[in-house]
Amino acid sequence: MNLYSKLALFVGGTLFGSVGLKLLSSKDAKKAYVHVAAAGLRMKDYAMETATTIQENAADILASAKDLNDERAAREAKEAADAQLSHSEAE
Repeated sequence: MNLYSKLALFVGGTLFGSVGLKLLSSKDAKKAYVHVAAAGLRMKDYAMETATTIQENAADILASAKDLNDERAAREAKEAADAQLSHSEAE
C-alpha cells in the first residue's frame, strides 16, 4: 500500500468513527439504550421471582420428605417393638 492509500484509510476511519460516535450519542440512541436497560431490569425481576418460587417449592418438598421419613421411622420402630413384644410372649 502506498502512503496515499494509508492516509485515505486513516481519514475514512476517523470520519466513520466520528459519525458513529455522533450516532451513538444521539437522543434516539439514548432512548434506545433506556428501553434496552428497562427490558433488562424487567428480565432480572422476572428471573428473581422465578428463583424465589423455585426455592420456596424446594423448601416445601424438603419439609414433606422429612415428614415422610419421620412417619416411616415411627412406623418401623412400632413394628420392631411389636415384633419384640410378640417374640418375648412366645417364649
